[in-house]
Order: sequence, then structure tokens, then C-alpha cells
Amino acid sequence: MSDGVGSLYMLNTCPFTWKVRALLDHLDLPHERVKINPLKIKKSVSFAGDWGKTPVWKMSDGEVVVDSTPIMKRIDEVYNNGNLWKMDDQVRRDKWMEWADTKMKDATIPILYGSIGSALSTTRSVAKHERFGFFTGRIYAWLGFPIMWGIIAKKRTKKTGMEPGELWHHLLNEWTEEIGEKSFFGGNTPHIVDLAVFGYMQSIEMHSKAFRLIENHSKGMLWFNRMRNSTVAQ
Repeated sequence: MSDGVGSLYMLNTCPFTWKVRALLDHLDLPHERVKINPLKIKKSVSFAGDWGKTPVWKMSDGEVVVDSTPIMKRIDEVYNNGNLWKMDDQVRRDKWMEWADTKMKDATIPILYGSIGSALSTTRSVAKHERFGFFTGRIYAWLGFPIMWGIIAKKRTKKTGMEPGELWHHLLNEWTEEIGEKSFFGGNTPHIVDLAVFGYMQSIEMHSKAFRLIENHSKGMLWFNRMRNSTVAQ
């Protein structure tokens, strides 16, 4: 392990990994990022037991934490005295953290893979950004998109009853209405909930075709850019 507070075992395109990255960057915590071959995740994180997914956080003292939200809370607790998770209105905090981890999570696959064009564009992007082998990445790019579009994304889109772009605009309306006239969910400074939502959006931003569907939401993008400017390291 390199010098730092811990190691993040990750996929570059994983939305849940981006949540943790947003927190680590915001706190400017030095850490190691261990990029995993998507076809060897279970083997790469076998030290985390039966989890078999990303992200996995391994602290410098050997403690292992799995699942993005618990990882964020633990990092904040150990290295920031829990200040980013603290909030007087705990009911509001818990409600919107759950909202991010259900509503935004469920909306991510449809916007990335909701049409043939976006699905092909996203799988090509994933093949480029992840640690595939040369031929494996190209096979994934061409064979992965029919599965993601034809089975997974279609099923989730049907469940919501909205087209992917429409759904994200609806969610960003809810989010910005909750923030109101304040700069962030946390008021004048970001809260962990801000960082979670920011992480989900960053995971879409790296896929330009999908991100174009939401970047015309003016209030949402104003908040997104405030978050980017508030983040210490990129």
C-alpha cells in the first residue's frame, strides 16, 4: 500500500466508486486507487469476503469497509470527526441519503444505456476507461451494449414510466427544490448527501452522449458546478 489513508479498490466507471472518490477529493485525503479488471472483481477483492463488488475501501491499518455509503461515513468518521455526516435534522439527512441511493442509483443505468446509440457509446467508453485487455475490451464494447440496452436498461425504464432524460430532469427538479436558495444541501458547505449526488452525476459526465441529456438542466448544473468548485482535488 502506498503512503496515504487507505486504498480504494475501484472501477473507473462505477457510480458507487465515484461517490467515494468525491468524498476523498473533497477532503483532499491522500490514498491509493487500485484499478480492477472488471472480469476479475471477485478475485481482486477476495479479502473483503463475499462482497465481490466495487468499491472496497482498505484503510492503512488493514480495516476493510464495503459498500459506498458506509465507506463514506467511515472515512468521514475517522479522518474528519464525522463532520460531513453531522446534521441537526437527522430525519431530513437520512431521507435524502436514501433518496440518492435509490432514486439516482436506479436512474443511472437507463440514462447510460437507455437507447441503442447511448448503450453503444457507453459500452465503448467503459471499454476505454476500464482495465480490460486489448481484445476483451473490444469484445465487451460490441457484445455488452445489446444486453445493457435490450434487457437491463429497458426493464428499469419501463419501471419508472419515464424516458431517461425526463427522469433525470424530474430528479434534479426534486433535488434543487430541496436545496432552495442555499448553495448546497448542507447549506453554505457540502454535506455527504451533496457528495453522493455529485458522485452519481460525475459517473455520467464521463459518458458525453448520456450527460448531454441532463446538462441543460440549469439549476442542476449550477449546483453541480458549485460542487466541482468546492472540491479540493480533482
